[in-house]
Amino acid sequence: MSESRHAGLAAPERLDRPFQDPLVARLFPPLPTGVHWGLERTEKALTALGAPDRMFPTVHVGGTNGKGSVAATLASVLNRAGLRAGCYTSPHLCSVRERMMVGGRALSSDELLERAGEIRDVVVRCGLTFFEAMTVLGLHVFAREGVDIAVVEVGLGGRLDATNVIHPLVSAVTNVALDHADYLGHALPDIAREKAGIVKRGVPFVTAETALELLDVFRGITAERGAPLVVVDPGRVARDIELAVDHTAFTLRTHGWGDLELRTPLVGRHQAANAALAVEVLERLPRALRPDRAAVAEGVAEVRHPGRDQIEVIEGDTWLFDVAHNTAGILSLVDTIDRLDLPRPLVALTGVLGDKDWRSMLPPLFSRADLAVLTQPPSAPPERRWDAHEAAATVPAICPLLLEEDFRAAVERVRSVASGGTVVVTGSCHTVGSALKVLGREPLGHEPRDAPE
Repeated sequence: MSESRHAGLAAPERLDRPFQDPLVARLFPPLPTGVHWGLERTEKALTALGAPDRMFPTVHVGGTNGKGSVAATLASVLNRAGLRAGCYTSPHLCSVRERMMVGGRALSSDELLERAGEIRDVVVRCGLTFFEAMTVLGLHVFAREGVDIAVVEVGLGGRLDATNVIHPLVSAVTNVALDHADYLGHALPDIAREKAGIVKRGVPFVTAETALELLDVFRGITAERGAPLVVVDPGRVARDIELAVDHTAFTLRTHGWGDLELRTPLVGRHQAANAALAVEVLERLPRALRPDRAAVAEGVAEVRHPGRDQIEVIEGDTWLFDVAHNTAGILSLVDTIDRLDLPRPLVALTGVLGDKDWRSMLPPLFSRADLAVLTQPPSAPPERRWDAHEAAATVPAICPLLLEEDFRAAVERVRSVASGGTVVVTGSCHTVGSALKVLGREPLGHEPRDAPE
């Protein structure tokens, strides 16, 4: 460990096993990771399994930021309306079980292992990647569990993402910002085209993106495919937004339900925008699946999506966990910090993946911090780990920086420095998930059988 701004932080050669979910290795044999474009493998596997993806209606949600919150909100409302809703999201924070929820609950480890066993031969025979296998497993789980409808979050991009095998009732894209530039491109219109690849012929396409240049991309693609385009402008439909450490409240103007007084436990002005998009998607569902006014309000109020501006008081310190992993996400986090009266000092615990634009991400965050500790997200794949030494030497000296290689020691360091103040944990799902594990705040709790056999 070093307390110098210019001290090194070497990436560990081995994976830090205590931070990995041992269930992952028990689901399937080792599978390729990374991005392998194309739908053919996933389609082949689903066909071999009897097309479980066609056994229930779906909603498809993509976008750069907020798509997980929108998916979780949709599923919460649909469950509250009396439907049995599936919800597929990625990545997970602490347990792979988080990725597929049924009726608002995760399957147990034993249940998930049983379902994985039912498709294991097909997964291997079709040469699926890890994400493709998880997508097929999620759709298989939803079919076997008899869901009435499933909400499916895009993994990466849209057009060639494994989830794009589904034929939804409604498709949605939250917004378009720079992220995954190596795969999606460096120009926003190019990214918008990839994300609009989920548009299906005749299927309503809803977006909360408001940039005219990007809306032109969406208009062209939806017109070509005969898909109705619905644009939600959160600045117009969501008003009187109130932020607190445990909720965001606002009035939402809707077509079918009039003005709704909504309160979501997800914190931040951007969560009002996410809820507005989710409600518009719900309005586009067929009448038999459309919730009533009460279910919308109650479902929005009951949504859970950990790690998104999640604020907790732990042993006298305020902790803010946020998975922001690109510049747009960090700016939303900073906006939330600016609008809340959080105890000082404010200490940032930051770990970013090496393929992210940390040069743009870190300055806005550090400008709000009294001190920042840079660390290595221990559950991050070795090939994606960042060089925090380079970050410390490159980012302007806006606040004091400490480097701590050992993640548990980094958590203890920010705890001691904060001393009744606020710790902001951010930069990656890996960083947030690892911190939640150290603090004993895993979203699904701990199952004794999750230990390796």
